[in-house]
Amino acid sequence: MTALHTAPLPRIALDAHEHGWDVESRHPTSEGTILYVVCAGCGARRIDLSPSAQLPPIAMTVTVQPRT
Repeated sequence: MTALHTAPLPRIALDAHEHGWDVESRHPTSEGTILYVVCAGCGARRIDLSPSAQLPPIAMTVTVQPRT
């Protein structure tokens, strides 16, 4: 059964390649710095948290592929 009046769900990436993340924007928070990143190769996006400069960023969302 299909719903006629619902928003489509984003497609979740199957990670067909190793993503090369570029930071589009960053915002400091009390938990660390939130990073909005995009893959330079395929345009996939995700949101990361960088708790400190000494630690690598942590993925906070799933990787979402762009709509085609």
